[in-house]
Amino acid sequence: MQIRPAVAPDVARVAAIDEAATGEAKPRYWQSLFENFSQARAGCRAFLIAELKGEVVGFICGEVRDFEFGAESCGWVFALTVDPAIRVNSIGTQLFEEICQIFTQAGVRKVRTMIEHDNQLVMAFFRSQGLMVGRFIGMEKNLD
Repeated sequence: MQIRPAVAPDVARVAAIDEAATGEAKPRYWQSLFENFSQARAGCRAFLIAELKGEVVGFICGEVRDFEFGAESCGWVFALTVDPAIRVNSIGTQLFEEICQIFTQAGVRKVRTMIEHDNQLVMAFFRSQGLMVGRFIGMEKNLD
């Protein structure tokens, strides 16, 4: 398996993997995210692809954020998805380790993400990577 930066032709496969995992099609979202993460801030942003035998099988996206919500600089993982058909092959772990290396090289000492409280699969994965509940509590309000 190879981990590499995403390129424009990867976006369609990223969107397909995400749709297979979530049941929701979001091609414009992934195109926009790719465009934003392909710009400046090299070393602080990453959109990485896991490729196996020439096929995109997973991806991770994140960046270093400074002082949001009063916190120290840290790395944030926004998305991590592996093709559901091959999920138990350590691909997610390798992607996570790679982005953590990028964050470390950027000088941060902590990584964060947000998970829906009832998504046991994703929660179990991140716990297996050493993440635990942090000092922040997510809050929201419906605006309709």
